[in-house]
Amino acid sequence: MLFRKEYEKNVKFTFRGGTHLNEHKDTAGLATVRLPEPKTVSIPLSQPIGAHATPVVAVGDRVLVGQVIGVVESGLGCPVHASVSGTVKEIVTKNNAQGVPIRNIVIENDGERTLHESVKAWEKPLEETTPEEIVEIVRQAGISGLGGATFPTYAKLQSAIGKVDTVIINCAECEPYITANHRLLLERSYTVISGLEIVMHALSVNEGIIAVEDNKPDAIALLQKAVEGKPRLRVCVLKTKYPQGDERQIIYAIKRREIPAGKLPADVGCVVINAETSSAICRAFYRGVPLVSRIVTVTGDCIKEPKNVRAPLGASYADLVEFCGGLVKPPKKIVSGGPMMGQAQWDINAPVVKGTSALLFFSEEYDKINTYHSACIHCGNCVAHCPMHLMPNYLTQYAQARQYDEAAKMNVMSCVECGTCTYNCPAGVQIVQYIRVAKGALRMKK
Repeated sequence: MLFRKEYEKNVKFTFRGGTHLNEHKDTAGLATVRLPEPKTVSIPLSQPIGAHATPVVAVGDRVLVGQVIGVVESGLGCPVHASVSGTVKEIVTKNNAQGVPIRNIVIENDGERTLHESVKAWEKPLEETTPEEIVEIVRQAGISGLGGATFPTYAKLQSAIGKVDTVIINCAECEPYITANHRLLLERSYTVISGLEIVMHALSVNEGIIAVEDNKPDAIALLQKAVEGKPRLRVCVLKTKYPQGDERQIIYAIKRREIPAGKLPADVGCVVINAETSSAICRAFYRGVPLVSRIVTVTGDCIKEPKNVRAPLGASYADLVEFCGGLVKPPKKIVSGGPMMGQAQWDINAPVVKGTSALLFFSEEYDKINTYHSACIHCGNCVAHCPMHLMPNYLTQYAQARQYDEAAKMNVMSCVECGTCTYNCPAGVQIVQYIRVAKGALRMKK
């Protein structure tokens, strides 16, 4: 054990493929600040993957922080909670960034942040709590993957019981600009570690790994000190490379286990939890606080004062922009998440949701495309950098020819849409977009 720990101090775990990006981690040194209480919040009744929730409150009702305002009556999904205290102003249908109509509960904030009576710590010690009870705590807290995937965490834990030997906390944060997890590790690492221990207990696992990229030396040093005297926990330093944060790459880098096509991490004995998700599990268990807020990195060349902001779910992008000093130039593009896998937004009044790790505001000048667009020049860059070891050049050609069955034979559904191929294409071919079209067509055929 001592030899392994000394070895891991000097070894940087990595994976095959991927690419090195300009990191732009300019907000890494900025402490997280809480957003001043917004006048209203608009909370969508569908945020994670799964069924839409049904409202259990009515217009005019007074609600408190942590109170359930929407429930999923059947199937996969998470309950929705009030992120502020106040009065339900309206229940209205709005289109999200994908154009999907979703009902929103709009709450007029009283600014008092009064907690609901249901917000209280779990009454039993962790050692006496059963796996089923932990899964239910996580479910009732409405926790989903906060790295961007937003898969309901209770379902991930439930399906992994009895199947895994390792829990990995994903602190890679490999997308440019985003520093929300980095600040969380520096400011509240104890909540991340406690969340890891809760998950390990739920899954009866004896190995917990905190995986951090080597561009966060301050967080690495802090975490290594924090796990001293905890023999079941260790910190693994990852080589900074995109998309190291993808769970398939992080599992291969650390455990050298490859996930077969169509399988999940639990099928190779691992569960991967995002750092902020782990922190949310800790708060739900020890304080009874459901998922009602998250850290959002707000930056880009249009933002006057970039910040890491803890914002209540449902606060508008406009609220965060105003708190960051406003816009210094008109944005050409607004992105929720990172520039590689984030989603372009069309409404600055859209709400912060569970998957909003960052808000990036880029001007016309900053977003200028320097690549000359041409046909594929068969350079092989996309193949060399693909972390899933696919052949994006052929997948693109099949998609362009609408030969989707041929693309399926070449494992197009295994593409994680990380954007590495498009980033490295000297011809400027929008490879990922063609692959998305092929995957969508194949799903429609099922």
